[in-house]
Amino acid sequence: MEVDLELRDPGAAVLRVTGRLTMLGAAQLRTTVDRAVDTGHPLVVVDLAEVPFMDSSGLGALVGGLRAARAASGDLRIAAPCEQVRTVLELTTMDKVLRPYAAVDDALRGA
Repeated sequence: MEVDLELRDPGAAVLRVTGRLTMLGAAQLRTTVDRAVDTGHPLVVVDLAEVPFMDSSGLGALVGGLRAARAASGDLRIAAPCEQVRTVLELTTMDKVLRPYAAVDDALRGA
């Protein structure tokens, strides 16, 4: 799994995740979210367009990132999740907390 961080103004960051979001990459995702928040970018959008699979560890990393962002008066939003990721969110009812957006720009606008 790879995570690319793009810092945007004002105070937003886009994380582009590529590959399976599992136990092996969850810590990397969480560290990258923390880095974005710590550098003054508390609105974090995680682009999941290139993530074909996410397990409970990946979900835990997203929830941990959401807590970090909200502690800094921000938010963590997810964009473009595949059907498998949507299913994980729905089965755990986390789709109510981590509402999926169709695209990164939609998530940045909160629309």
